Amino acid sequence: MRAAGQRGFIAYVCAGDPNLRATIELARALERAGVDVLELGVPFSDPLADGVVNQLAAERALHSGTTLYGVLKTVAALRRKGCSVPIVLYVYYNVVHHYGLKKFVGDAASAGVDGALALDLPTEEADGYEKAMRRAGLHPIYLVAPTTPAARIHKIAKHASGFIYYVSREGVTGMQKRLAPAVTTHVATIRKHSRLPVAIGFGISNPAQARAAARAADAVVVGSAIVNQIAKHGANRHMPAKVARFVKAMVKAVKAV
Repeated sequence: MRAAGQRGFIAYVCAGDPNLRATIELARALERAGVDVLELGVPFSDPLADGVVNQLAAERALHSGTTLYGVLKTVAALRRKGCSVPIVLYVYYNVVHHYGLKKFVGDAASAGVDGALALDLPTEEADGYEKAMRRAGLHPIYLVAPTTPAARIHKIAKHASGFIYYVSREGVTGMQKRLAPAVTTHVATIRKHSRLPVAIGFGISNPAQARAAARAADAVVVGSAIVNQIAKHGANRHMPAKVARFVKAMVKAVKAV
């Protein structure tokens, strides 16, 4: 994307919402809509970084019987069906720890996962995780917040791979009426410490916000707004197509920058 001079669009969905079969169809529809990276959330019972929209999605996914093993099987099924979009897992480390780090990394690589964002794993405690991920050819992706000081950004940048996920505002995920005003300044600070692409997420809800975020960074992450559309259409067989149409408008806005 960067080499082509284009901004990237990253779509977040909670795997298993409303069920894993629907996730497969939705992922394929999002790829056709022009999404550059698919971020698959692994449902967890205590998603501390997530607002109410994504919390409810995780509840629906858990209720449908979704597990980490099931999510990895879903990724493998997508690859067998020819899905080539990069897939990143959005996961709480508690889930990885319970599954087993070595098994998680091996199974993720075998399934066709490209990287993972372990939301609650600080770099100080990530040595074993990071080494295992890199040995398997997977990208360990890290978050930078608006409150992260420059010295810590430098440290995170040394550990990160794939891209750096900049959280555009303090708090949890969720749709917002406007983009945080200081994103351009914060992204410029991150770029002083890393050559990796910077993706802006948290709170981007419509094409205008997506366009504004794309002007400041290399990629835009949209999650809650998409998840809200999934909740709206539910298990309707037309849900993937309807959600993809919603996403396509934001992809178009990002690519026009």
